[in-house]
Amino acid sequence: MIDIKTLDAILKFRDERDWEKFHNSKDLAVALSIEASELLELFLWKENENFNKSKFEDELADVMMYAILLANKNNIDLNSIILSKLEKNKQKYPVEKAKGRSDKYDEL
Repeated sequence: MIDIKTLDAILKFRDERDWEKFHNSKDLAVALSIEASELLELFLWKENENFNKSKFEDELADVMMYAILLANKNNIDLNSIILSKLEKNKQKYPVEKAKGRSDKYDEL
């Protein structure tokens, strides 16, 4: 999922600033949530697809970097957990019940 060169660049950026000491799981999760809120704020009081794409890209990059740092901190393989979660979701949302619907799995 994440290219090793990208991961190395993120870690290098962090390490050059001596920020790893601040990157415990709790604070990375908090930072991830804050950045996700900043991403969400771009849509506040706007139509669905009416947003500043450049700002969107910057905020999405921040969200992704914190998620990557959090996974790295906990030795989690993002590809594995995503594929595992997709398998769980296939069980919750079988195509024959969920196709074209936005209902939660317990309401299908």
